[in-house]
Amino acid sequence: MTLLRALLITMLMLLPLRAAGEEVVAGLSQARVDITADFSGAEILIFGAVKRFAPAPTDERLGVIITVAGPPQTVTVRRKDQVAGIWVNAESRSIAEVPSFYAITSNGPLDTLLSPGADARYRISVPQFIPAGTDTTFGDALLRIRRDSGDYRVEPRGVRLDEDTLFRAAVALPANLTEGLYSTRIFLTRGGEVIDSHETMINVSMVGIERLTFNLAMQRPVIYGILCVVLAVVAGWGASAVFRMIRG
Repeated sequence: MTLLRALLITMLMLLPLRAAGEEVVAGLSQARVDITADFSGAEILIFGAVKRFAPAPTDERLGVIITVAGPPQTVTVRRKDQVAGIWVNAESRSIAEVPSFYAITSNGPLDTLLSPGADARYRISVPQFIPAGTDTTFGDALLRIRRDSGDYRVEPRGVRLDEDTLFRAAVALPANLTEGLYSTRIFLTRGGEVIDSHETMINVSMVGIERLTFNLAMQRPVIYGILCVVLAVVAGWGASAVFRMIRG
């Protein structure tokens, strides 16, 4: 903790002075996540401090909101209907540009730190990623599915704010990460309005055999399919041989 405080104080001293206001200074424990064969998820520590150019206001609470968003993707949501006693897929909608993963953590409930107008401008809360005009039934279903799977998370007490200046939070990334750039945004708020923000990226990529397998499947699908069949045949033959030895 002492080392972290010293690092933050050094970062604050190196910033140029301003006449007034508050500014966020932040860092990440790691800016790269490698997906390997035994990858079971990762935890990113996000830490920072508030640099002030005037005395802090005493009549409005300081809010710290941190978001981590995975690469955007187009998702098809289907509604099931019962036909002749059987549930089948019926109507569907494609929803574009929704994050594959989205986590929000803050030092209090979002509705106490952020006004609806600021939320709409900066697209912070989860519902803001559902495009305008999307059928409510399908939009709500997507949010429910992503929340239930753990891909969308909200932790209203996940940010620890010390002395109204230093903050830190840990964001857990799941094992089923989508490869790509993960946008990390940090917002300072007072009176429900955003007074400063900071954005950085976390690079998530496959390495080792996972990268080779993925590239082969994407670039040489025929060869990849043949290899899968060969491996399946060899595995089946090997298992059969073992059983014959045990029984014999």
